[in-house]
Amino acid sequence: MFDILAPHLKGLTEDLNDEIKYQKFKHGIKEVKEFLEKLANRGKVDPLSSNFAQYLDENDKLKYLRYEFSIPKSRDVVTDKVEALSPEEECMYFCGNSLGLMPKRARELISQELDVWASSGVVGHFKHKHNRPWVSIEDTVVEKMADIVAKPIEIAVMNTLTSNLHLLMASFYTPNTKKTHPAKELIKVTPPEGESIVPLNSILEIIEKEGHTISLVLFSGVHYYTGQFFKMKKITQAAQKKGCIVGFDLSHAVGNVVLKLHKWGIDFAAWCSYKYLNSGPGGIAGIFLHEKHANDFNRPRLAGWWGSERKSRFKMDQQFKPIPGASGFQVSNPSVLNVVSLLASLELFSRTSMVNLRAKSILLTGYLEYLLDKQLNGLGFKIITPRDPHQRGCQLSLKFFERSVQEKVHKELMSYGAVVDERSPDIIRIAPNPMYNNFSEVFRFVRALKVVIGDIGVKD
Repeated sequence: MFDILAPHLKGLTEDLNDEIKYQKFKHGIKEVKEFLEKLANRGKVDPLSSNFAQYLDENDKLKYLRYEFSIPKSRDVVTDKVEALSPEEECMYFCGNSLGLMPKRARELISQELDVWASSGVVGHFKHKHNRPWVSIEDTVVEKMADIVAKPIEIAVMNTLTSNLHLLMASFYTPNTKKTHPAKELIKVTPPEGESIVPLNSILEIIEKEGHTISLVLFSGVHYYTGQFFKMKKITQAAQKKGCIVGFDLSHAVGNVVLKLHKWGIDFAAWCSYKYLNSGPGGIAGIFLHEKHANDFNRPRLAGWWGSERKSRFKMDQQFKPIPGASGFQVSNPSVLNVVSLLASLELFSRTSMVNLRAKSILLTGYLEYLLDKQLNGLGFKIITPRDPHQRGCQLSLKFFERSVQEKVHKELMSYGAVVDERSPDIIRIAPNPMYNNFSEVFRFVRALKVVIGDIGVKD
């Protein structure tokens, strides 16, 4: 089923504006809703029935990935004073936008490193029974990360997100006016009053108007709250035309949507890995530095010994010789346990492609949207995430009309084994992950949400 979509996606991901226009080609599909109904017709099932969800799961060529993850039991995801109705069932985990599930292989890889530490001590830096010497441990993940983000020379795996943003901004935020304070000079882009989505034109208009005064344009790839997927290529082109440096926070984008950071010419980016990259709580983060900056050693940087050339790193000769590219921005040696935890997930990404994952994601999130519209019809809430699939990732944010009722909804959903994210004052975020979620879970979730909203008496 998804292989029908993937070939059309593959040729179009060079320009993300066209990413989901696969439906305008071979099948004449105008929207995901219509495509789902065509699939139901092909399978001779009611699109609103559980049989349709089962049909989609049976034809899911990525379903093997789910079995590579540890899926929590419902009994283990409830909080105090909440009782799981079916404690032994696997939970419906739609919270990968906060923390991805654990790849089963992570336990094995971490255990291997603990064993090497126990048996070899410091020698593990250079001699390693699993061919992962710690002195170059980051090499095990950079190539695999490159398949998701950019070229290997443009990627480093290091630190955590906020630390990396500080490091990158120390190098790339270089205003040419004296006594410039970011807090006073910051230009914020906000949605129109009463709306949740920031129109692309609003962003481009500000860049056009103020670009000559702007040193750095720093934006999200995917907005954490609304799930909006910004037009990164167009923002970058507009800002660089005005002479601005362009950076992106890709915490909610990496592993979620197709990215072409090198081709789009973005100057730098940073991301965490514990969400869609499933590296574990507080997992090691990553940075992107465009190849055009690879040999710019005159730019200021907060340097550290791990960013120095490997052949001279241990000489302690007080000479910093930065590695070309993103690796030259490394400060300290990375946590081996964090790196192999990320490796466990990246090995799974290597068994498919972002194009295939994105194809399933479009259908999976579209199916959630379809059932919410058909079964609940905005009962007590509205979807604030863009309805256009190429303006979102795998998240739908529901805004409840009754303020703070989302806390009750969130708590009651737990009893049904549904794990979602609740945000004040009125939002519930649902993120079906194509790696480990399936269509039957989405069906069960919408059915549970309908019961919960009815039981609570959520107001329209």
